[in-house]
Amino acid sequence: MTLSAEQLESLYTTMVRIRRFDEKTAELFQAGLVKGTAHSYVGEEAVAAGACASLREGDYIVGTHRGHGHCIAKGVNIREMMAEIYGKSGGACKGKGGSMHIADFSVGMLGANGVVGGGANLALACDYRIASDQASIGQVFHKLGLVPDWGGSFFLPRLVGTSRALELVWSARMVPADEALALGLFDRVVPHPALATETRRLAEQWAAQPAEAVRRAKQAVYLSEVSSLASMLDLEIAQQNELFATPEARQRIGAALSKRSH
Repeated sequence: MTLSAEQLESLYTTMVRIRRFDEKTAELFQAGLVKGTAHSYVGEEAVAAGACASLREGDYIVGTHRGHGHCIAKGVNIREMMAEIYGKSGGACKGKGGSMHIADFSVGMLGANGVVGGGANLALACDYRIASDQASIGQVFHKLGLVPDWGGSFFLPRLVGTSRALELVWSARMVPADEALALGLFDRVVPHPALATETRRLAEQWAAQPAEAVRRAKQAVYLSEVSSLASMLDLEIAQQNELFATPEARQRIGAALSKRSH
């Protein structure tokens, strides 16, 4: 593939912008002005510049803890990025994400998570977790003198119970796939070569269900955790009456009745 002079200049400009940004970030970190920590992208500028230049306008990306370059190359506002690193309310995430978790959905940057453990708790926040039999998951924060973040202290005890949650946090150990399945950290474990296929099959199966019914069912299930049986029965009646009136429900019910009559 041959690039034009204009394309080469654009790539070079992006790389220089990333380098200058991270040199300044490193300087601020050394001066103690960065909220939290920061991982430099220096030396990797071409990765983000080249990858993001190949994306379409509507594409989305995520990054790991070393993600400044991806943000810049994807078009996140640099002033808002620097404000985020300072922990200011005018930052890309209102000062709550810091260096490792900058996001801007408007340009397709979905954010990043630190490989130090944030990914585990993002997984625990999901509705369903399917994993490879080679996977492991853990709360390793104590190894760094830290505590669980990204919702770990909320989701973990709700999945495994208080005492087991504390054991996992205090031991800071990695939990293998079979134990994670037994504990409820994983909902399903499949052979590693089949992970992508099984994940897509499950996603397609769920995506084929009526979107409005799926949304309401999810809302009801989570709401039930803080509601009484009586209030949930009332909610179910209200939701069912509204869904009965939708064209999709009428069509599906009609098709089901037609099958029974033949």
